[in-house]
Amino acid sequence: MSENGPIRVGIVGAGAISQVVHLPIFVEREDVEVVALADRDAHKAEMLSRRYSVPIVMDTDEMLSIEDLDAVILCTPNHLHEEMAISALDAGKHVLIERPLATTSAGTQRVVDKARETGKVVSIGLPHRFRPEVIALRSFVQGEELGDLHAVRGSWLTRTTPVAKTSWRKDPAAAGGALVDLGIPALDLCLWTTDFPVISSVACILSRGNDAVEHSATLLLKTEEGVAMTLEVSNRYFAAEDRFYVRVMGTEGSGSLPPLEVYRQVGGRPMDVTPRQPRPRGGENPYTNAYRRLLDDFVRQITGLRDVAVPKEQVALMKVIEAAYRSAEEGREVEP
Repeated sequence: MSENGPIRVGIVGAGAISQVVHLPIFVEREDVEVVALADRDAHKAEMLSRRYSVPIVMDTDEMLSIEDLDAVILCTPNHLHEEMAISALDAGKHVLIERPLATTSAGTQRVVDKARETGKVVSIGLPHRFRPEVIALRSFVQGEELGDLHAVRGSWLTRTTPVAKTSWRKDPAAAGGALVDLGIPALDLCLWTTDFPVISSVACILSRGNDAVEHSATLLLKTEEGVAMTLEVSNRYFAAEDRFYVRVMGTEGSGSLPPLEVYRQVGGRPMDVTPRQPRPRGGENPYTNAYRRLLDDFVRQITGLRDVAVPKEQVALMKVIEAAYRSAEEGREVEP
C-alpha cells in the first residue's frame, strides 16, 4: 500500500461468503483493490475473477509471496484457518479470517500470539458485532440498565439444506459440525453482548443421527457470577425461515433481538424503552450491511484510523466449544 494508494487485498476461497460479501463489497470501494483470488477449484476462481475484474488467479503460496499485497481474506474450510493465517502473518500480511480463527483453543492462541508478534491486524468474521441493534442491546447490558443478569439465551437455527457427501462440512477432522459452524457466532453473540463473562461449567447434548458430525447442539453454561446461559444451534431446522436471536433477562429489565425489544422496570411496571434503529441504506439486508461495517472496520485498523484489536477473547470462546464436545462425549457437566 502506497502512502495514498488503495489497500491491496487477496482473497483465498471462492465460496458463498466470498461471492455474497467480500468480493462485491470490496470491489466497490475506492480505497481497496482486490488484486488476486485463490481457490482449489480453478474454474470457479476464473469465473469469479472475470465477474469482479480480479486480475490474477493463483494458488495461496503464490499470493503470499506478492510483496506489495497488504491483506489476505481467508474464506477456506475451518481446519485450514490456523496454518494459513500464521503463514500470511509471517509473510507480513494483515488477515481477516472467517470464523473460527482455528479449530482448537491452542491453535487460536497461536494465531493471537502471531498477530501480537508481527504487529499485523487479525480480524474475525463475526458481523453481528456490527449490527446496530446488537450494539444497542449490548449498551443496555453493559450500562447495567437491566439490573443484574440472571439468564441469557441464544440460538442459530438454519433450515435443512442438502450437503454433498464429500463436503468438508461432514468431516469431523475439518470441524464441520453445527457446534462450530453455527455455535461459534451464536455463542459469541451471547458472550460479546454480556462482556465475555467467565464460564465456570458447560453441559452439552449433541445430535448426529447417521452423520459423522453433529447437526444440532444444546448447551447450558453457567458463569462465575451465577448467570445461566443456554444455547441451541442446528442446521436441520424445519421452518419457513432461519432463526437467529439472543435474549437477556435481568432484575430490572430484559432485552431481545431480532427485532430489538428492550423493557425496563419504571415505577414498578415494565416500560418499552427500545431505541429506534437506523435502516440499512438502499434496502440492503441487515446481514450484508453488518458485513459492510465489519470490512470497513478491518480497513480502518489497517490504515490506523482505529486502534488494532487482537481477538484474544476467541481463545476463551474456543475453550467453551471444546468443553461442550467433551461434555457431550462424557455425558456430564465439565469445566472449560
